[in-house]
Amino acid sequence: MNKKESINYKEVKDETYEVKKMNTSENSKKKKSKDLPWWVEFLFVQIGLPDKLLVKILKAKKNSKEFIKNNKKTLFLFLFVFTTLAYFYPIIKHSKNKLDCEVIAKDYIIKNKNITQLNKRYLKMLATNFCYGGEEIYEIEN
Repeated sequence: MNKKESINYKEVKDETYEVKKMNTSENSKKKKSKDLPWWVEFLFVQIGLPDKLLVKILKAKKNSKEFIKNNKKTLFLFLFVFTTLAYFYPIIKHSKNKLDCEVIAKDYIIKNKNITQLNKRYLKMLATNFCYGGEEIYEIEN
């Protein structure tokens, strides 16, 4: 009787595994050899800047990444404060200019119109009106 040759599936599996393992190691080597970034290619290959400059740039890049990683909380706080100040600066500047204009307008009304008997609130109202282009000040008689 002929005995059928039995196929050992375990051996076949091991062989295919070895073949796949070899292929993946070759693929990983190919993936590790990446192309140069465009700025390195342009500045150091095409233009020909010195390699010492590239080393300094890469060290600075590494140090900045470590600094950001270690000081995230402080940097976010600084960024938040800076953004807040930048947002409110125009409002503060407008208010300051408005107050300065009112002070100058009050002095102008008192000196040029020779009025010292006006109520403080009425004087402030006239000064504000004058600063925003109103013409009530010209209707006051000397």
